[in-house]
Amino acid sequence: MTIQDDPYQTGPQGNSAYQHLLDEIRDGTLQPGERLREIELSERLGVSRTPVREAIRQLESDGLVTHVPRQGATVRSLDYAEVMELYEMRAVLEGTAARLAACAASDVELDELCVLNDRLAEAGTGSEAARINRIFHATLLDAAKNRFLSKSMLSLQKALLILGPSQLLEGDRAETAVAEHKRVMAALKARDGAAAEKEMRAHIQAAQRMRIRALQERNRTTDENH
Repeated sequence: MTIQDDPYQTGPQGNSAYQHLLDEIRDGTLQPGERLREIELSERLGVSRTPVREAIRQLESDGLVTHVPRQGATVRSLDYAEVMELYEMRAVLEGTAARLAACAASDVELDELCVLNDRLAEAGTGSEAARINRIFHATLLDAAKNRFLSKSMLSLQKALLILGPSQLLEGDRAETAVAEHKRVMAALKARDGAAAEKEMRAHIQAAQRMRIRALQERNRTTDENH
């Protein structure tokens, strides 16, 4: 299950506003600590304040937005410990998904994963690479065929949105990710669940290390500017 599959029962306008704000948190348009003003958002999104209010309420329920005294609804910030915990859980869940997929995935699903990884290699860096990467991981999760694992991963994916843009937008991370995916795929094709889990955990841990370096660099820059 991907974030786009998440049901949100507030009508078309509410759903559109919610998805739009999710996308803006993901791509960094809305930064951690930024206030969500209903009037400003309704004007920018071209909807009334009611669906915006409903969208903010749902984002708060997701844990992406919090209420700060004297400021109101604000995009949540994650501290270092929370980032570490998120990636640790991601390694556990996606590692488990890879192990299950080694047994449960059909040949068609494995072929589709290969196609997606080839498309990721062609995309290079940028938003399209990040989008294909999300589809790759969602497809592998679907191939694990465990609905409870999918629900747990959906909740984690939403929390990860707070971190902002994908690391695939930077440097040679996309190229490295493709190579890591290939090692996961080799284990899946061999139907070796233990190896698939090990390679997926290594893939997530590599992403974690890059994310931590990026956060440390951002904090260092912020400190220098004060």
